[in-house]
Amino acid sequence: MEFIDTHTHIYLDDFSPDIETVIQSAKERHVKKMLLPNIDSSTIEKLKELCRKHPDCCFPMMGLHPTSVNKDFEKELLFVEAELSKGRYIAVGEIGIDLYWDKTFKDEQVEAFLFQIKLAEKHKLPIVIHTRDSFSETIEVLQKSGLSSLNGIFHCFSGTLRDAFAATEMGYKLGIGGVITFKRNGLTEIVENINLEHLVLETDAPFLAPYPYRGKRNEPAYLTLIAEKIAEIKNVTLEEVARITTQNAMNIFRL
Repeated sequence: MEFIDTHTHIYLDDFSPDIETVIQSAKERHVKKMLLPNIDSSTIEKLKELCRKHPDCCFPMMGLHPTSVNKDFEKELLFVEAELSKGRYIAVGEIGIDLYWDKTFKDEQVEAFLFQIKLAEKHKLPIVIHTRDSFSETIEVLQKSGLSSLNGIFHCFSGTLRDAFAATEMGYKLGIGGVITFKRNGLTEIVENINLEHLVLETDAPFLAPYPYRGKRNEPAYLTLIAEKIAEIKNVTLEEVARITTQNAMNIFRL
């Protein structure tokens, strides 16, 4: 049985004291691969260094996170473009639109998102999409790009069932994380009605730790708690959740 954590930020300082233990703990819980999305230029080197140290299990993405988009976003995009041209990355991510915290740079977020979508098409890579309070805007940008051949993941999916069908009909997978284990989560209906073939697992560590670790630092080893909850909701075995979601991730990222 093997799991893939399709979205984890274990290169952040939260893990500096015990990163080797964190990785070993994940492997012991059958989480054999950890996929690392970038945030901005301040995180690129830390992400790359961790992947160099652990090439067997840590795989890098490159992108500019929407909450890091500000008046200097064009400079940030140059870092992303340069890295994608010279490095080996499995995806462009995480990218997208976030209107939850601040709408000041909404237009810039849209522009950055569209630019990075085109980079993904150029480099023949999937995209990992961050969308918060912005599903309709995100879909609009994807449609505006005209690149129907793109695929990827709606990371930390939090939309409606209708949104879920819209995303999967476009060929995207839904990233399901620790929120599914919360008492009031808004995701149970999604998992009940969307086939496993459209789902992948993620932790978003160090954020959004599943129950019973809610409020504490999240880590890839907790991915099995997410898988167990999905198995319970779908009334299937844990092994089936592992097999299908792992194959989904392998296909998307060509691992």
